[in-house]
Amino acid sequence: MTRSTIRGLLLATSVLAMAGAAQAEDVTLTVESWRNDDLSIWQEKIIPAFEAKNPGIKVVFSPSAPTEYNAALNAKLDAGSAGDLITCRPFDASLELYNKGHLTSLNDLPGMENFSDVARSAWTTDDGATTFCVPMASVIHGFIYNKDIFDELGLAPPATEDEFFALLDKIKADGNYIPMAMGTKDLWEAATMGYQNIGPTYWKGEEGRKALIAGTQKLTDEGWVEPFRVLAKWKDYLGDGFEAQTYPDSQNLFSLGRAAIFPAGSWEIGLFNTQAQFNMGAFPPPVKTAGDTCYISDHNDIGIGLNAKSANADAAKTFLSFVASPEFADIYANSLPGFFSLNSTAVKMEDPLAQEFVSWREKCQPTIRSTYQILSRGTPNLENETWTESANVINGIDTPEEAAKKLQDGLDSWYKPAE
Repeated sequence: MTRSTIRGLLLATSVLAMAGAAQAEDVTLTVESWRNDDLSIWQEKIIPAFEAKNPGIKVVFSPSAPTEYNAALNAKLDAGSAGDLITCRPFDASLELYNKGHLTSLNDLPGMENFSDVARSAWTTDDGATTFCVPMASVIHGFIYNKDIFDELGLAPPATEDEFFALLDKIKADGNYIPMAMGTKDLWEAATMGYQNIGPTYWKGEEGRKALIAGTQKLTDEGWVEPFRVLAKWKDYLGDGFEAQTYPDSQNLFSLGRAAIFPAGSWEIGLFNTQAQFNMGAFPPPVKTAGDTCYISDHNDIGIGLNAKSANADAAKTFLSFVASPEFADIYANSLPGFFSLNSTAVKMEDPLAQEFVSWREKCQPTIRSTYQILSRGTPNLENETWTESANVINGIDTPEEAAKKLQDGLDSWYKPAE
């Protein structure tokens, strides 16, 4: 064989190798999300763990601002430019995406057997036939408190409603700290950390929520008005100028040690761990009377689905099966303390504050936010109206009874319970 022949063979071999490399070029998946605060966790923990086992697939996490996500995502989906993987909000927003053909069925996805019907409920069709997002995490509501302030003032976490207000009175009388850090300017804060936090205690969690959907209860019934009455009493404990206080303002007041209690979702844990220079504890929503059943909002918060127009569907399904795995559950729940795994495989929480929140599952009845399933599909939107009325009640603009009537009238204008 001549040198020129050998050179020719080598050249041909290298050309073939280059062609093969081009064919085997990594698939790149893009993840759409509203969670822009956990970018580093995806980049440093989740994606490397996946890519190490799937060397032919690259993943790019590409979040939007939370307030812009729905509009931005819908525009991208309509234009055919959305990412391969769509982070799913719970219930109706994602169901609408599925009904429009933007998300695909994941019934046959390996790993979906790791989730109960309750875990899948936020991303399953009304008839229960099709699940279209892999459940990732839920958030739990309650109250985070500054242990150092409690120790200084000789306070203990309250168990009942009376103990709760007695506690607030003591903090207020001391005069050195704002009893509770919450504002009403952003509206949703008043509803999510206020009404939906304490409300299940009064409407008895799933019992009341399902009765509202069935039409056997109304928002003007006592179980739905009473949490507004309790919320109206919060006004005296929120500090000066709470009406102009934004959600980030509230976070800052607490993390700087100026407020004793933060009506919270468990998603605050990660931020407060990095910003607060004091010890923290948490307590669940107080019961009305000692011995009553405890209720918590353990709300399905986040899932992830497949863009029906993804050009990389097989690779995307490989990633979704990873998200459905116990390995992902452990990484996610412990990297983001306060976002609790929905995987049926139990995850041991390393963060003590997160463990405190999740321990309430053992003693309290779980429910989800009352407005999220079915009842916010029409106009006026019950979820958004509840934001407004929760703020109005705290601000003293509407009485609890007026707020409840406005919400029920709005619901009656478009929602007719199934016969």
